[in-house]
Amino acid sequence: MALADEEWVGCPLLEVRGLTKRFSGVAALSGVNFDLRPGEIHAICGENGAGKSTLIKLLSGIHPVGTYEGEIFIGGEVVGLRSVRDAERAGLAVITQELAMVDELSVAENLFLGRAPRVGWRIDWLEMHRRARVLLEAFGLEISSEALVGELGIGQKQLVEIIRAIDKKSKILVLDEPTAALSDVEVGVLLGQLRELRKQGTAAIYISHKLDEVFSIADRVTILRDGRSMVTMETAETTISEVIERMVGREISTFFPRGERVASEEILLSAEGLTVSAKKGLAPCLRGITFELRAGEVLGFGGLIGAGRTELLLHLFSGWGYRIGGEARLLGKPLVNSTPGDSIERGMTLVSEDRKRYGLVLGETIGFNLSLSSLRRFGWRIDAVAEEVRSEEFFSGLRVKASGLDARVGGLSGGNQQKVVLGKALMTEPRVVLLDEPTRGIDVGAKLEVYELINRLTSEGKAVILVSSELPELMGMSDRIIQLAEGGIGGEFRRGEWTEEKLLGAAMGRQV
Repeated sequence: MALADEEWVGCPLLEVRGLTKRFSGVAALSGVNFDLRPGEIHAICGENGAGKSTLIKLLSGIHPVGTYEGEIFIGGEVVGLRSVRDAERAGLAVITQELAMVDELSVAENLFLGRAPRVGWRIDWLEMHRRARVLLEAFGLEISSEALVGELGIGQKQLVEIIRAIDKKSKILVLDEPTAALSDVEVGVLLGQLRELRKQGTAAIYISHKLDEVFSIADRVTILRDGRSMVTMETAETTISEVIERMVGREISTFFPRGERVASEEILLSAEGLTVSAKKGLAPCLRGITFELRAGEVLGFGGLIGAGRTELLLHLFSGWGYRIGGEARLLGKPLVNSTPGDSIERGMTLVSEDRKRYGLVLGETIGFNLSLSSLRRFGWRIDAVAEEVRSEEFFSGLRVKASGLDARVGGLSGGNQQKVVLGKALMTEPRVVLLDEPTRGIDVGAKLEVYELINRLTSEGKAVILVSSELPELMGMSDRIIQLAEGGIGGEFRRGEWTEEKLLGAAMGRQV
């Protein structure tokens, strides 16, 4: 049962004491303690595998009472949560990275799933869509309430789920990487909404790898490492560097280690006037895209959600769209009427932004996933020994934290799943690597490893296109940046020419 307002006064809204959770005898959490105060935003930070996801599953009732040790207090009373519904009744709304949306239903239906307004026994569809439009407008989300969720991008889906949780008027919000797929503009809208909710007394547990966000929004931060709560600090009394040091157990000298990078004159990938629609007969989603990508270079693509970044990479990889006009060339030869398999054979690979949907077979092993795109390289009758040797090289080289190649990918942390996706792509031995949000939802330590990998690729003469919603990442790792705006090029900048203001202006289709 949800507590009445007066029952929340005078005690922490939520407190956990000694939470310990084991899987097959191995402790994922080991004596975690922290509390959440009324009107507070409390950040939980830690590397992938530190125990954050397990903690969320205990708080949300996914791992029910009786399967763990320790106690959870809500409003000063011990609670035994047996399901997600129990958590909601207790006043918690949990937003996880695993989006709980129904693709076949509209945006409005997803927003009010299980709580649709009614007239008698019938759903009041007009009122539902009216309320949905009000919520979408408040978040600046320019999509129709009647649009099918399955047709939205992952960032738009994430915003719809966040809006749904906030609209439930819960006392406690638990947000797991809520901005992982959002652009800077959408992030600003969300953080503004959270600040307003904080003024109204709503508290939030905010789990994020984006430490600049943590320091802009959180009152306190608790550090998890190896399943233990190491320390809780006031954000006003600490620094990002100290938080990182506590998270990873070592000092980090720089966020974006670019190294020495010199692009050659060899053009590996190019586009001239590329104009593409989702299907034949539809209006173009990409218009007049022109660029050149040289060996040894990182070309960054930014822009707001819906600007066409993912669609551009998918089209270049021959996985999406109908070409209306223009051309693309890979290693000097036209890219036309191809398939993703052809692109791989010709020396180009793609790491998708949605690793669980497009990058991995979650029920299979690490070894199975690593070699999946490279099987032709092991002969018509696959040489299993050569396949295992090559997979082991990437497993070790990328420092995947798992028992071995036989470990199931679905059981890995997000950062280690991303390493497997990267390993699968690089086993194809590409000249051009397309990276769509490669650090989405992974921790600081894993991000640094991705950045070092990008530097290694360029030092070997390979070329990288990097799509990122994080401007600091885009500016830190790119040699040039192209900002897309509504499917066209809003601006192109070389290192030293850009500022955050100029990049944001170009993303919104205006010069600054």
